[in-house]
Amino acid sequence: MLTTPLVSDNRYDAASCVRAGVEYTFRAHRVFFCCSAEILQKDRRLTDRPLCRFHAGMSSNVVKAASPLASAVTGAMELSVAQWLLVVCLVAFPLLYEWSVSFKYFCKMAFYNGWILTLAILAIPICAVRGRNVENMKVLQFMLLHIKYLYGIKIEVRGWENFNIKEPYVVVSNHQSSLDLLGMMEILPSRCVPIAKRELMYAGTAGLACWLAGVIFINRKKTDDAISVMTEAAETMLKEDVRVWVFPEGTRNHSGSLLPFKRGAFHLAVKAQVPVIPVVMSSYKDFYCKKERKFTTGKCTVRILPGVHTKGLSSDDVPELADRVRGMMLEAFSQMSSERPGKGPGGVH
Repeated sequence: MLTTPLVSDNRYDAASCVRAGVEYTFRAHRVFFCCSAEILQKDRRLTDRPLCRFHAGMSSNVVKAASPLASAVTGAMELSVAQWLLVVCLVAFPLLYEWSVSFKYFCKMAFYNGWILTLAILAIPICAVRGRNVENMKVLQFMLLHIKYLYGIKIEVRGWENFNIKEPYVVVSNHQSSLDLLGMMEILPSRCVPIAKRELMYAGTAGLACWLAGVIFINRKKTDDAISVMTEAAETMLKEDVRVWVFPEGTRNHSGSLLPFKRGAFHLAVKAQVPVIPVVMSSYKDFYCKKERKFTTGKCTVRILPGVHTKGLSSDDVPELADRVRGMMLEAFSQMSSERPGKGPGGVH
């Protein structure tokens, strides 16, 4: 009990209250520490008993026995995480494909290029039977025609009658993107091969397939080599009754118009004295745009214009010939590109 009273003579004494509080706190702490020490001693005596030591050993054995089980559970959890990631990817892919225009564009272009390389693998053994031969273009054409259906692209062709020429000729066409291949395969005349940049020859299986099909490769950086190849092509056209397909713009053009024409194709036509047949593919802007990462279904119009004869022309007439053909193609391109999809004469293929 406390020996110092909290009150004196029924009046509060501040000094007495402070002394009493300090003394009470000190005694309470001393009692607490004494009790704690006594409890610890009892616990120590209890743990020294045989039964407690037995339970402690059992606990250790249980932990050791549970270790393999814990490892197995951890492995199962890791496997389930991998499975969940796979499920998330399988769910996210179609959602991104439907909701993201850019994701759909890259997926479609990756499949387009990859599928062409795969088809080339199938075509190479068939084409290798003949060796390097123009007739192998029919094999490539047959294998590539179905791609338009995979992408939902309708191709309307106008002017088929302008290909009814028995003699060799040079086809000139505008060049917008790699999708031009679909339009070219749609109307490719018999015994017709394209002229392509030399780099394409090293494009894996596609390059080998093109070489076997008789594609003419030129080095655009070396003018002398290009002229030599064109001269040889002119001789081959007349000797073997071959048609040649050329993109006179020289590179892909996404501007919605036509670039100035390079004159190699027209020198070739004048040298061989064969007609030039312009082919115009309408703008792809309604379903394809590289800048906007857009690639949907749509319609493309391919128009075959009347041939331009080169009989009696010389190399001096090539600039005027190139400008005249470009003017014809630009007018047709502007007219077709301004038409609403689904309008106009012609058949859909």
